[in-house]
Amino acid sequence: MIEIGVGDAPVVSGSDLDVASTLLEAEDELGRAAEPDSVARARRLFLDAARTDDPPLAAFLGAAWATAWLIEHEPDGDRRKELAVEGVQIGQWCVRLHPETVECTYRLALAVGQQARERPSTAVDGLDVMVELLETVIREAPDLDFAGGRRVLALVLLRSPGWPSGPGDPELGLEHARAAAAAFPDHPPNQLVLGEALRDNGLTAEARARLERGRELAAARRDAGDPEAGEWLASAEAALAELR
Repeated sequence: MIEIGVGDAPVVSGSDLDVASTLLEAEDELGRAAEPDSVARARRLFLDAARTDDPPLAAFLGAAWATAWLIEHEPDGDRRKELAVEGVQIGQWCVRLHPETVECTYRLALAVGQQARERPSTAVDGLDVMVELLETVIREAPDLDFAGGRRVLALVLLRSPGWPSGPGDPELGLEHARAAAAAFPDHPPNQLVLGEALRDNGLTAEARARLERGRELAAARRDAGDPEAGEWLASAEAALAELR
């Protein structure tokens, strides 16, 4: 049975929990309009399933996703820090129990990045770990999450301090951003990250074109009912405003 450090939530015995039904209930919560209460409920259900005697992969991936989402939407800084630590713990358990599943490595990389941001004391080592994990994702599953390994690595390289303080490298970040956008050009975040990379490398005109394309794609996804598209659209608008 797994002990995951997530506050005071109880460990549930596999004999006392219908794991399949619990996962279905969690997915049903995520199917509602994305808002903190429903995502928090889904997270608790995923964690219940993850604490059973034979925890399924879906429990860890669901808990990792929900934790990451809550961190980005939690107004309280102390709670974000708590969630960031728990996110790393969930990712570590996912990797330990399912080392063959690259998505566990990817989710751990994202969690390490959030922890580095919320707990700056972990950033120096955390960014190096994040880069290593993302390089593994790029090598083993380049198409995962619409080239998410390259897209996220581009952001790390663009936003981190450069050597010797950190792994920052805007030119290499642009290479990864271009590769992600080339692989999945219709995924709005890929266009937005490429726009940021082009801007940071002084290519303003091309950056504007990519950001406008990302805005168009995000608007279309919003109109189609994608719950994440509103945030992509807001990011595109903010980035374009900075270019003016």
